[in-house]
Amino acid sequence: MLARLTHFFVRYMQRYMPDPYLFAVILTLLVVVLNFLLVPQANLSGMIDTWYQGVWGSQNIFTFALQMTLILVCGTTLAQAPLIKKGLVRLAAWPKNQVQAAVMCFLIGAIGSLINWGLGLVIGTILAKEIAKRLEQMDFGYVVAAAYMGFITWTSGFSSSIVLANADPASSLNIIYKMTKQTVGIEDDILTFYNIVPVAATLLFFPLMLKWMAPTHIKTIDRSILLQAEAAASSETITQTDRPKTFASVLENAWILNLLLVVAGFYQFFVTLEAKVSINTMILLFTLLGLLFHWTPIRYVKAFYESAKASGSLLLQYPLYGGIMALMAYAPADGIDPLQTVLAREMVEAANVHTLPFLNYLASCLITLFVPSGGGHWAVQGPVSIQAALELGQTSPEYLGKISMSVAFGEGVFNMIQPFWALPILALAGLTIRDIMGYCVMALLFGFVIFGAALLIF
Repeated sequence: MLARLTHFFVRYMQRYMPDPYLFAVILTLLVVVLNFLLVPQANLSGMIDTWYQGVWGSQNIFTFALQMTLILVCGTTLAQAPLIKKGLVRLAAWPKNQVQAAVMCFLIGAIGSLINWGLGLVIGTILAKEIAKRLEQMDFGYVVAAAYMGFITWTSGFSSSIVLANADPASSLNIIYKMTKQTVGIEDDILTFYNIVPVAATLLFFPLMLKWMAPTHIKTIDRSILLQAEAAASSETITQTDRPKTFASVLENAWILNLLLVVAGFYQFFVTLEAKVSINTMILLFTLLGLLFHWTPIRYVKAFYESAKASGSLLLQYPLYGGIMALMAYAPADGIDPLQTVLAREMVEAANVHTLPFLNYLASCLITLFVPSGGGHWAVQGPVSIQAALELGQTSPEYLGKISMSVAFGEGVFNMIQPFWALPILALAGLTIRDIMGYCVMALLFGFVIFGAALLIF
């Protein structure tokens, strides 16, 4: 039954799912319509100016977009390091069928996402490509979709934008600190039962789901393309080794330069910054690990350049989502609530202390479709969510941490059908969004139940 339901979603997603860029354009138009319907005195001229400010003007998200792009590229570069790549090649020899391949890619992606979302987003797909070189009878779209499903855990991990913001009082996204002058540490958000239990349930249940939903009509991939790319990379390595030594080549291979940067960077992080975790320090850490594992400057540079190719689609779409976020916050006059406040408030208006996190989760699921970035999403929904908690007399870091994680859960779950974050893995795999989205709908359905239940039970 689950296989038939999956086949239904796969078939219709392949037929009707537009390109992710067009998806963002359609969402923009939908927000404009919702503004006209739900925001009093909304006018087209004001919305056009607001949209411009969000895309290119004073409200642009260029800094945040660069931060997120660097996390992605640094994570991808680390995954391409020789030592990690060798480990992936060894893992790729284990699966004997497509179900085993899908389960392995999911688990690697999920565990990687808990450590760093940029690493987790791509490492499962890199592993899927390695498996595809060895396993002929494998539906590549199904296995890559499984790798992307692992990304559902990223908002529960150590690189979650909301978690990092909660711990940093200097962060512009620390809504809790702005409204209560309190910081929320990881002991009050990710190291809690309501976070640990659904993550563990996902790691245990999703492999069973992948087994039950495996396609019977396998669409194989042209393995020769993958093998040719591998041969070209090996040839480049040999060419680099055979080149005569020059002053430039000696500098390019001077591992001591990487080591100096690594030592200086770790000193800054552990001594000067006292190991405080933030978005910028996450970029620092994964840059340093990439330098260390690639060992020589030229290897790191080439891997970084190659990894950056997958970020082009993000750079194209991020400004559009900046415009959507600005339109969600559009208020034509003082005293008029913007669309984001209207939607969030309607969802939590009848909440009590016990139901507020779950209703906030439902609101998060809806808003994720318009604002797929965790940090940007928190900037939109956070003020309404925290204000609702304060009106219920809840000011403890434990409760406010749960409120913030309810937003994070909705972000992680509904990213399964929001194609924004699938773009890098599609670029790596050479697939289209229609090849994976039908499978991801199933991840959305089961993930919605697992994370929502945790907010109600714990």
